[in-house]
Amino acid sequence: MTQHPGNPAGLSDPHQIDLFEFARSGRQAAGVVRVSQLPRMLNEVPAEAPEHDSPFTWQAEGSTQPELQDDGTEGPQPYLRMAIHGAAWLECQRCLTPYSQAFNVDSIYRIVNTEAEAEEFPLDEDEVEVIVGSRQFDLIDLIEEELLLALPLVPKHEVCPEVHESLVSGVAGEEGEDDGSVADEAGEGAEPERPNPFAALESLKRGEPGDKKH
Repeated sequence: MTQHPGNPAGLSDPHQIDLFEFARSGRQAAGVVRVSQLPRMLNEVPAEAPEHDSPFTWQAEGSTQPELQDDGTEGPQPYLRMAIHGAAWLECQRCLTPYSQAFNVDSIYRIVNTEAEAEEFPLDEDEVEVIVGSRQFDLIDLIEEELLLALPLVPKHEVCPEVHESLVSGVAGEEGEDDGSVADEAGEGAEPERPNPFAALESLKRGEPGDKKH
């Protein structure tokens, strides 16, 4: 069993929670997870990085919103909101040296019962994501998924301390120029533009019952 620093507030084991009960009862939880506890994220950290065990803080909150059901009646729809903050060391693709990348994730999830339900949810709903809940839901796995999705397309320093020699001569020099253009298209990567999901949750609370049902 993976050991966590301290017990997350409101949870006995964040690897196994009843996500439906968590949302139905409006529970809240918070904790710390380290990169060393997230194998796929750890794979992104270069061997020469000065830190391989940096922490991420997370906060989770469950809620329900009244929505129209398939039978025409109104029922509570469970939601989860998650915030994750921290930093991890990545390899800059311009100078090929490690740098610290900040991560700030704020997401809202509509909790459904099956994969079939998740597939029916409109793909253009960019304010609310869809997850399949369970009675033994792994919250840490969801945190790792969100961090992996938040990885920049082209990891790089804002200003490199130096440019790797393979990028400044001959054909490699042209390659370096291409790298810059790709990076510009990708943006800084750490803060992708997206609607504030917490604001979306508030609009859900203010909206008419069933206005999220399509």
